[in-house]
Formats: sequence, structure tokens, C-alpha cells
Amino acid sequence: MNLLEHKKARLNYEILKEFEAGLELFGHEVKSIRAKQGKLDGSHIVVRPSGKVGHFEAYVVGMQIPPYQAANTPTDYDPERSRRLLLTKKELDELANVEGQKGLTIVPISVYNKGSKLKVRVAVARGRKVFDKRAVLKERDVKREIDRTLKNK
Repeated sequence: MNLLEHKKARLNYEILKEFEAGLELFGHEVKSIRAKQGKLDGSHIVVRPSGKVGHFEAYVVGMQIPPYQAANTPTDYDPERSRRLLLTKKELDELANVEGQKGLTIVPISVYNKGSKLKVRVAVARGRKVFDKRAVLKERDVKREIDRTLKNK
């Protein structure tokens, strides 16, 4: 069950590969996400080198998580702070290689529960042009119409 979803991701981007990542959050951020508050629109993933040579860290930038209870949150809380993703070294190396390629971007698609943990579905994607988006919408409408006629028969 998706708690947060980037609804336009599949329209705006052609998804090439997907990853599942953990998310490093504060306790009140977890409560806020479980209450389905927050936005993934406009967010993306940044891969940076860590302190060790040859190692990388990935961060979600632009993800908005409002305070769960505004009166009880710390005064210096930033709802749009960068949040670290928890990935394996192999996945981080792969994402670091992708980030350097022209025309590719890394975007979060959804945040969901897996057991008691919160996970993020991360995708390597290529941006679509306007005419590609129109074609996707047209395909979707045609498929919906076909499904509708088959259901009625």
C-alpha cells in the first residue's frame, strides 16, 4: 500500500530501472508519512561521494514532509530537508554511474510500508517530451476503452 506517491512520474518519465531503498527519517516524520501527509512531486535523488574513497551516499532532495503535530515538532525542523537513502554499495555505484549520464535522472516514485519499515521505490528515468506524453495518454485511453467494451460483453 503506497503511503505517498509521485502521481505524474510515469507520465513525465520513461522508467528504465527501479530500486527499493530504505529511508532515514525522524520519528515524527514517520508518523506524518503514515498519516499520508507529504509530497514527492518535484523531488529527485542526488548521489554524492561519502567520506571514504570510492563510496557514495544517496539523498532525496525536495521531498516535503510536514510536521505531524506542529506544536510538538522541534523549532528548527525543515520539512524539505535532504533525507538519506539506505542502499547497498552495488546499487549506490550503479546510481552514481547513472547520474553522470546525460538525459537520465533518478526520481522517487512512491513511499510504502514493508513490514514495520518505510521503503522508497526509486527509479532511473528518462524525461519525456510533450508528444511522448500525448502518445502515452492516448494509449492509456485506448486500453481503457478496450477493457470497458470487453467487460460489458
